[in-house]
Formats: sequence, structure tokens, C-alpha cells
Amino acid sequence: MTRVLSALVLLPVVVGTIWFLPSEGTLVLALIAAVLAFSEYCHVARALGVTVPGGIGGAAVVLVCFEMWFADRTLHANWTYLVLLAALIVVGAASVGRGRPAPTVLADAAATIFAPIYIGLPLGALAAIRAGSNPDGRWVLLLLLATIVVSDSAQYYTGRAFGRRPLSPAISPKKTVEGAIGGVVFGTAAMTWGGRGVFGSPLWILALAGAAISLLGIVGDLFESLLKRSAGVKDSSNLIPGHGGVLDRIDSWLFAAPVYYVFVRFVA
Repeated sequence: MTRVLSALVLLPVVVGTIWFLPSEGTLVLALIAAVLAFSEYCHVARALGVTVPGGIGGAAVVLVCFEMWFADRTLHANWTYLVLLAALIVVGAASVGRGRPAPTVLADAAATIFAPIYIGLPLGALAAIRAGSNPDGRWVLLLLLATIVVSDSAQYYTGRAFGRRPLSPAISPKKTVEGAIGGVVFGTAAMTWGGRGVFGSPLWILALAGAAISLLGIVGDLFESLLKRSAGVKDSSNLIPGHGGVLDRIDSWLFAAPVYYVFVRFVA
């Protein structure tokens, strides 16, 4: 019941921000999510014995998130690569500045530079999609939301009804092959059906996009579960009652969003 109530509060906030506020509202929401998710990422990293400097790492996540939105609006995409390069240089300099050799120095630096790519870039891509105007960015972003929600729900209910074979028992024992197939099928159907009114693409292209997004959502979910199991934690945090943390809620988005961004900008 707590899980349902939390969803009933969060969903209107997200949908309302996307639909009623200008694109800057979605950017602000993405930045808030990025900061919270990064904090939870640091918690998981600490449990793994890895040190991610909060100030530098958090600034890199926020900067890349903002830069994705800004670069897309100004059509200067090369800036994003420069920001990632600058973040790498700063992380390297900070590692040197700490001064003492340690067995985890490479893992610390890698985990720090991975954060803006894993968290900042996908959330910035979502904000950039909303900022698009041809077609209406609101419909485009909500279509992604609908596809992932339908796919996640289908995985759960199909898995409960027909699940027999574990998908990845070492990472997520409750996920089944049958549930994953159901998620891909229904997610593909949602993108194909909804995409007819949003894009002018042929149905087969929409179906491929829906299948890719659904599959990447599953991979993103499993990847975050792998991080948590490796760290020995159940949830990234307890911020959202019944759901865990922000990272637990957006894990499917983090792998799917960049591919959807490419689809929207260069294929659809």
C-alpha cells in the first residue's frame, strides 16, 4: 500500500512538471534527481570500499546534466564531450591532490568519472528531449515514460503469472525470463501504438525503438541491482517509502534515455 501511495504522489509531480511547466522545469527536476541519485551512488560506493569525492563528483554530475540540456538547445553538442574531458582532468587532479598512494586509487577515480556518465548524461538527455519542439517535447518525453512504466508493470505481472525460469538469479532472484519477455512485448507495443501519434516513423522503426528501450530498461535495472548486491545493500536509500531511493526508481531510465535521445534526434 505504501508503494502505491508513493507512486500516486510522485507520478503527478513528474507528469505535471513535464506537461505544465516550461522545459526549464524538467531541467530543474532532472538536476534534483541527479543530485539525490549521486548521493545514493556515493553510499553504494562507500559500501564497496570506494571513495567518491562528493563535491567534485557531484559538480561533474550536475554540470554534465545541465550541459546535455544546454548543448542540445544551442546545437553545440561538442561542449558535452569537453565537459566530460574536463571532469576527467579534475578527478585526476583531485586524486593527485589527496597525495597518498592507495590500492583503491584507480577504483576511486573510475567510480568518480563514471558517475556523470551513468547519472548526469541520461538525466540531461531527458531534459533535452523535453526542450525539443519538433515534435512537441512533452509528448515525446511522456511516451518514453509510458513505455518504461508499461514495460516495468508487464515484467512484474507477467512474471508473477507465468514466470518459471530465473533471468539472473545471482543478481535479481525474482526476475524471470517470462517476465522479461512480457516487458519487452508490452513495452514495444506501447511505443509502437503511442509513437504513431508522436512521430512520423514507420511502425517497424517504432517497434525496434520500443524493444530497445524495454531491453535497456531491464539491463539498467539489473545493473543497479548488481551494484547493490555487490555492496550488500538492499536499497540505494529509504527516501521514497515503499520504493527505496531515487536511484532505485530511475535505474531503468539511465540506460534507456541516451538511446531514446539518439532515436528522437537522428532517427524519428
